[in-house]
Amino acid sequence: MDIRYISESRYPLSYRKDVAQKLGECLHRRQSVNLIGMRRVGISNFLRFFLYHKDIVPTYIDKQKQHLFIPVDLDDLVEREIYPFWTLTLKRVVDACENSAMPEETKAKINSLFLTSIQSQDLFFVIDAVRQALVKTVESGISPTLFFLRFDRLQDAFNPSFFDNLEGLYAATHDQLSYVFTSYRSLDTLFPTAKTTLSVFAQKMFLPPAMIADMKIVYEAYQHRYHLDLTDDVEQSLFSLVQGNIQYLQLALIILHEKRDENITTADQLQEVLLSDERIVLESEELWESLNKEEQRVLLQVANKQPLQGEDKVVASYLWDTGFLTEKNLLFSPLLEQYVLQKEPQTVQKIEEVHLTRKENLLFVLLESQIGEICEREDIIAKVWPEYQEFGVSDWAIDRLVARVRVKLREQQSPYEIVTVRTRGYKLSKAKE
Repeated sequence: MDIRYISESRYPLSYRKDVAQKLGECLHRRQSVNLIGMRRVGISNFLRFFLYHKDIVPTYIDKQKQHLFIPVDLDDLVEREIYPFWTLTLKRVVDACENSAMPEETKAKINSLFLTSIQSQDLFFVIDAVRQALVKTVESGISPTLFFLRFDRLQDAFNPSFFDNLEGLYAATHDQLSYVFTSYRSLDTLFPTAKTTLSVFAQKMFLPPAMIADMKIVYEAYQHRYHLDLTDDVEQSLFSLVQGNIQYLQLALIILHEKRDENITTADQLQEVLLSDERIVLESEELWESLNKEEQRVLLQVANKQPLQGEDKVVASYLWDTGFLTEKNLLFSPLLEQYVLQKEPQTVQKIEEVHLTRKENLLFVLLESQIGEICEREDIIAKVWPEYQEFGVSDWAIDRLVARVRVKLREQQSPYEIVTVRTRGYKLSKAKE
């Protein structure tokens, strides 16, 4: 990856300073971390800053030792299974070593390990190649850290030996390997049967929504790209509405760019535009659906100004830990609050006409243009979410949009149905009679 094209690598070192400092201290002590945050709050944005800013290591970790950051983005996994996971991990280890300062001879040996293990197509050899590559890295005087981004994608692929293998890598490097797992839930929640193993290397760290000073840094990085010239009133309203959720902020900037000819000059105009946009609604829905029933109940109570009970902070502690709720028991963002307030009272309304939204129509047109053929998830993202290319689209957003179109096709008594092709995508087929 060419760092020149990563805007976060040029953020000032003050960006999310408290989190960077805390994470840096853990890595200095070679401790591992489970970095937890609400969905799309900006973990990837923060880690691009942390991984690629040239002054992170000497400022927050160690001025004396060399460190090797190995990012493994699990969004790159087409098949969310164990063998592809280890193959991707090995490839990212090899890539990181190739770009490191270790001796060329060591790099050649690590690359040879990769070629041999991949040819074998044997899980044991792939994991062992990862182990040998990390051992050689440590022997070169370099401390490696594996960053597993969006680790929650592996929730359904878990088996009892999975974390044993991760622990084995840690032991093989004489405790010089560190892990950073990012997820929207803690690892012991995602993998409850692995709690004893996880305690070896999973210190919880929560990433709350960004402060206004941090949002301004992100805003300024995108301002010129989107040719935005907002009034002070609109700019302050923007920060008040998104309240530190980086996805909300990025979506808002895209929307403002698309509507730059509409002359949005007041806070009321901005709020109306954002709340009526399908992408903002989908983001709010994703946040809502990421919560369990107890957490949703508590969020509804807060939104409706109903008093909380003593046990609410216990059963729904996740809301405060991740910043859904502030210390003053308020929802962190008016955008989410407006969505939550529409959840009650829930009334059953007869739908006389069924219309597809813009995103739903884009998806249906794409599937219809290839009836009977598989539409890969990557193609769906490119056609339905072209404006999202830089910060990605979650699995949830794709699956949710497909689910909506499925329901509407049935309501329209369409002759077609959407078929899921596991690990690959979807296709439109004639509905079974």
